[in-house]
Amino acid sequence: MSIRLRTVRGKLTALVALSVVVMLATIPVLSWLLHRQLIDEVDDRVVEAERSFQTELDDDLNEMTLTARIMAVDEETALALKTHDAVLALELANEFARVYPELDIVFGDAEGKVLAQLGVTAPPDRIDSIAELAGIKTGADFAGIIAHGCEHPQKGGPPALVVARGLPGIGSVVVCQPIGDRYLVNSGGKLGLELSFLDPTRRSLATTAKFPKGASPAASGAVTIVDDGNTTWATATYEPKGLVGTEGKYAIIAALDVGDIQTIVRRNLMLALAVILFAAVVSVAFGWRLASVMSNALRRVNDALKKLEQQEYVHVVGVQTGDELEDLASGFNTMVDGLKERDKLRTTMGKYMTAAVMDKVMSGQVALGGESLDVTILFSDIRSFTTLSEKMNDAQALVALLNEYFTEMVGIVMQEGGVVDKYIGDAIMAVFGAPVSKPEDAKNAVRAAVRMRQALRHLNARLAERGIEPIKTGIGLHTGPVVAGNIGSEKRMEYTVIGDAVNLASRLESNTKELGVNILISEDTYELTKDIVVARAIKEIHVKGRVKGVMTYEVLGLEGEEPLESSRAKSVSDSTDGTDATDA
Repeated sequence: MSIRLRTVRGKLTALVALSVVVMLATIPVLSWLLHRQLIDEVDDRVVEAERSFQTELDDDLNEMTLTARIMAVDEETALALKTHDAVLALELANEFARVYPELDIVFGDAEGKVLAQLGVTAPPDRIDSIAELAGIKTGADFAGIIAHGCEHPQKGGPPALVVARGLPGIGSVVVCQPIGDRYLVNSGGKLGLELSFLDPTRRSLATTAKFPKGASPAASGAVTIVDDGNTTWATATYEPKGLVGTEGKYAIIAALDVGDIQTIVRRNLMLALAVILFAAVVSVAFGWRLASVMSNALRRVNDALKKLEQQEYVHVVGVQTGDELEDLASGFNTMVDGLKERDKLRTTMGKYMTAAVMDKVMSGQVALGGESLDVTILFSDIRSFTTLSEKMNDAQALVALLNEYFTEMVGIVMQEGGVVDKYIGDAIMAVFGAPVSKPEDAKNAVRAAVRMRQALRHLNARLAERGIEPIKTGIGLHTGPVVAGNIGSEKRMEYTVIGDAVNLASRLESNTKELGVNILISEDTYELTKDIVVARAIKEIHVKGRVKGVMTYEVLGLEGEEPLESSRAKSVSDSTDGTDATDA
């Protein structure tokens, strides 16, 4: 015989009753699972401890490698080694010691003799007296562990990680990280571990203060439980990567205090039993009330969904259950708002980009995170806008004039496949190639610049008829790599592009006035568009922040079309010095 419940309220009530039975039946299972958790937690913690120590060791080796590399390429290091200036070498070592005080540093001259050292207790007379560094004089580098570190081989010392850089004909730089008690205390403190460092014969070389006395080396990776007084430890022996010397593999015993885990597991078991019993009582007492609330909430959501099918955008109201149902109602309301906003967004985005680009963005085919793209940047700015705005006392008339100008210019940018990135006062920044790239982005950008100049000429003719002074603009274009993506704060972000290419395009635009040209493009853009553009070389300019100069070209028009109005700029051939440059 089957029982069929026809309402959500009845089904939910039956579900609550069934859950009580299930909870009581899970008590023995829960006890077994918590016992397994104790064992698994110990294994997981030990494995994580091994991984953490390896990461710490790798980080230390990377820092040493970076330190040695920086000192090796430093001009002052080369000077100190060539001139046998021990004082200068020691000053360089002290500078790095302020950042990495635990490192020992040794400088050797071209003959292999120790020129200067910092931190070494008994330094050798010669670098190549250390067998592992015998080839350093000929330029051979070294990275690994040495049994006595940077100390004299006969006088001994703790093992150390060593990174050495050979500079043929100049000298060498050696950086050492001794692995002794101090190193273990520092690493163990960071990782919450007690550590013991073993040599290849598994003899303990250094330990932390609280390392359990009964712990002994075991098979690599095996976890051993050790009781030391009132403390229970989980220990594991493993051989970290990078700790392999000429005598064999060094090892680490990591000890983790796991006494708290057993206490926590027992406490969790008792707490779980109490919660199960309390939940059973509460479920029976409030099951019917809960079922009623959930049923009413689902009914409201269902009613709103039916209205949405009829394209009636209404919100679900009155759902305040404080659980997933309230989230469902809130999400439904957000979806309704999103449908409205989507239509509004499509209208807004259509003012900044072409329909094809907008469709790809809206469909999720364009990654709005950070990505590197090759694009062409166009900057267009109104010259002497401050003077123009001062002459037009009517603010509304000034805004209307700007809107009329922007409408003309932005329309051309979009016709040529560009995207308006932003308005900067009276300036326009447009991007060709982001978020969607096309094979002829550079050509489209140059065509857009020419069309903008042609449209400006017609606009100025209309303005003259209304008694308004003509608008003068300068346009700069550059093609290069940028980083494109959503940039801003958590509260407000915008899709834009950043990089040196953007800065250079802006500098080209600002140079149009000084050079007396209307459209100025970089050599990179010219090389991509020279088959369609009529242009002449102007001059090489130097832009702040760039070592190499930038050759510039004035765009005179497009092949097969009427040329643009002439400018007053001199070309390279007109100049007495074709390499003349100006700072921008």
